[in-house]
Amino acid sequence: MLFEALSSAILGLALGWAATHRLAHRLPARSLVLSTGVAGALFGAFVMHSALEAGHVLVVLLGAVIVSVASLSLLLRPAGRMRRRSATA
Repeated sequence: MLFEALSSAILGLALGWAATHRLAHRLPARSLVLSTGVAGALFGAFVMHSALEAGHVLVVLLGAVIVSVASLSLLLRPAGRMRRRSATA
């Protein structure tokens, strides 16, 4: 369990860093993005470990990555200004 938690935290940190490096203009502060990546990965690993029990390390890490990416995607802002159309247009 400790190996899974440490590995998922490192994966979440790496995903958060990659997101800030690639999409910095669409994300909030770097510290929020990094902590969200780690928290999402740890939560995903916890859920997968609880569902599958021990012995499925790769599947647990895959679940950690999926939940971390989903958490990071919630932080994204729109790329440009949103066009507002009137109801009559």
